[in-house]
Amino acid sequence: MKARSFWWRTSAVASLVLVCGTASAGLFDDEEARRAILDLRQKVEALRQDKTDKADKSETDRKLAEEVQRASEDSAQLRRSILDLQNQLESTRAEVAKLRGQNEQLARDLSEFQRRQKDVDFGLDERLRKFEPISATVDGKTFLADPSEKRDYEANLAIFRTGDFVTATNGFVEFLNRNPQSGYRASALFWLGNAQYANKDCKSAVVNFRSLIAMAPDHVHAAESMLTIANCQIEGKETKAARKTLEDLVAAYPSTDAANAAKDRLSRLK
Repeated sequence: MKARSFWWRTSAVASLVLVCGTASAGLFDDEEARRAILDLRQKVEALRQDKTDKADKSETDRKLAEEVQRASEDSAQLRRSILDLQNQLESTRAEVAKLRGQNEQLARDLSEFQRRQKDVDFGLDERLRKFEPISATVDGKTFLADPSEKRDYEANLAIFRTGDFVTATNGFVEFLNRNPQSGYRASALFWLGNAQYANKDCKSAVVNFRSLIAMAPDHVHAAESMLTIANCQIEGKETKAARKTLEDLVAAYPSTDAANAAKDRLSRLK
């Protein structure tokens, strides 16, 4: 509306100038009229350009305002998105921390379970070892024996060496009854016989020494057992039986110390 009014006023002025120029030919010459018209046209063009510039500026400002508005909205949306991401990140961190704590607890539980299992396995191995045969060597003989056999045999022998022959006798008798097939049997018979001989129970001693010789004639203590039998017989006034035992000893085990002692006893028997 304003644009139409402006162009109408401009046209009117131009027309008025033309009329005035015609009517006042006497006042202005042609050159002055042309200059006046040119000046007027320049002013009109300047006014038109100014209006156009203002219109362009207004459009530019409007577009700029729209761009600023969109940028502001985009920025607000971006801030909301960043805030959401930050919240999600914090939530994820909290979840990770929770899972890390659970993993650490599980690791501790697993370590504790493994430790307990190791203790259980060790205890089980220990109990099984009590029943598993072990390799034993005594008096030059190697054999398999239960751990309990080794423990009991060595305990009874230790008692014998203290001089407690009654307790040692009872211990070896119990040992032999409990382990009739033990690899310790021959040696146990020898120490049992010696304990009984020390207790002046020659009859029982002779029985056990003979059992040893019959069971293991090559035993390291076989010759010594025969010599002790002969001693029992001598003490019992069984001279003929003693002589026979000593002669058998010298014949069976000629290179032993027991055989040399037997020869000495034979020379003194009447």
